[in-house]
Amino acid sequence: MLVRSWNLFHGNTNPPGRHAYLDEMVELATADDPDVLCVQEVPAWALGRFTAGDVAARPTIGPLPIPCEVGRMLTGLNHGLLRSAFAGQGNAIHLSTRLRVLGHWVLTLNTRRFRVSQAPELGLGALERMAWGKERRIVQGVRAAGGDGCTYLIANTHCTSNPPDERVPDAELLRAAWFAASHAKPEDVVVLAGDFNVRVGHSRTLEQLASPEWGFSAPGPGIDHILVRGAETSPIRRWDDARRTRGGRLLSDHAPVELDITIA
Repeated sequence: MLVRSWNLFHGNTNPPGRHAYLDEMVELATADDPDVLCVQEVPAWALGRFTAGDVAARPTIGPLPIPCEVGRMLTGLNHGLLRSAFAGQGNAIHLSTRLRVLGHWVLTLNTRRFRVSQAPELGLGALERMAWGKERRIVQGVRAAGGDGCTYLIANTHCTSNPPDERVPDAELLRAAWFAASHAKPEDVVVLAGDFNVRVGHSRTLEQLASPEWGFSAPGPGIDHILVRGAETSPIRRWDDARRTRGGRLLSDHAPVELDITIA
């Protein structure tokens, strides 16, 4: 079973240009028919093309909500400059036809209540708490069944970017892990994937999730990870730049990561 995760960078190249290449990215990511594809930073107007797409930031002009297609039109003036300023963004999961959806859930990671509860422990001041809530972050979950009778809980998340202090996304990651665990059945293989915005050696949560108490597989070397509980996995593989280059353009500022799951 092949699981892949990719932050699509709103369809932009690296470095960003006026034009977006979202269609090319989706075609590339699904060309070999992975069983599970988790993507982040998907423009809101494109979320409907996936098995499950959930909005994190709604399309707006300033404080005013706008239709997705209006956000798409405005962003089309210069994709690299405007990114998600008008179009909004979200997370999406694409499942192969070999898997059948059993349930779908979503949770906001950085609610006001959560930020207020975590601020004293993290030593965050009022301005830092406000900045944490500037962009809504979510984790989405899909429970699916394969033809072999195996069931899976797949959670896809994009945690807040807060360099150089990774404690904020680390707190969100633990919340996402609890979300996944709470929706999983005892027999499920649990997959937690996405842009965690934390790295090994800087994250208490990654260390905790790899412990026997949680039982997840080892994380990857960067900030994009796929963690698995309940099955054997291959090491995480990161695509080299050549594999995501089209027409001399490097697609996204993130490389896809992937692994294989083996069911005993």
